[in-house]
Amino acid sequence: MLHSAGKLAPNSRLSLISGAALQMQRELQWFKELENIVPHMCKGDLNRDGETPQQVFTRNHKKLVRDGEEWMKQTANSSTVVGALIITIMFAAAFTVPGGNNQDTGFPIFLDTKSFMIFIISDAISLFAASTSVLMFLGILTTRYAEEDFLKSLPTKLIIGLSTLFFSIAAMMVAFCAALLIMLHGQWWLVIPIVLVASIPVTLFAWLQSPLLVEIVISTYGSGIFKRKMKRWL
Repeated sequence: MLHSAGKLAPNSRLSLISGAALQMQRELQWFKELENIVPHMCKGDLNRDGETPQQVFTRNHKKLVRDGEEWMKQTANSSTVVGALIITIMFAAAFTVPGGNNQDTGFPIFLDTKSFMIFIISDAISLFAASTSVLMFLGILTTRYAEEDFLKSLPTKLIIGLSTLFFSIAAMMVAFCAALLIMLHGQWWLVIPIVLVASIPVTLFAWLQSPLLVEIVISTYGSGIFKRKMKRWL
């Protein structure tokens, strides 16, 4: 039974799951679920070729592991570039505040305004979130990419990385809008359209990435494969 579970699923089943890394995760989940069901003494049984179930699984999933590694690295590379750009922009924005500084005291001119406080808090949140995101994606790039990493470690890093990157982009747009309110005080006919346009990148990112993020969360932290099926039957 376990030897059969070690075989690669047909393409018709794998194609239902997004990305090679999540496909590898599902294969591992299926194999681990069956391992928990069969008697412990059967886990080391040998087939005709003298292979254990784990060896059969490893042999049949070598290509999927390589594909999953490539998929993860491509996602991490592109996201790292975005995160690094946000860090650079928001770090510079913290020291070039809108309106400039008072020549006598050195403090920002609009320090006591609500818009300035929103700007500086949003800037800090964006900077810290982007830094966390980049660190998570760097962790993905430097992972050893063993089979077990696709079960929890890599998906968790990807969830944290994508989530913090989204918060970073959202906070950056809030900081931008707050800076506009400071610079264009009272010019609502100009501020409101720009704020609406500034919300487009956040909306697009959420629309494009949220399905993948939700799928990873459910696949990683949802109920087990057999438990999900049992709930449907009930």
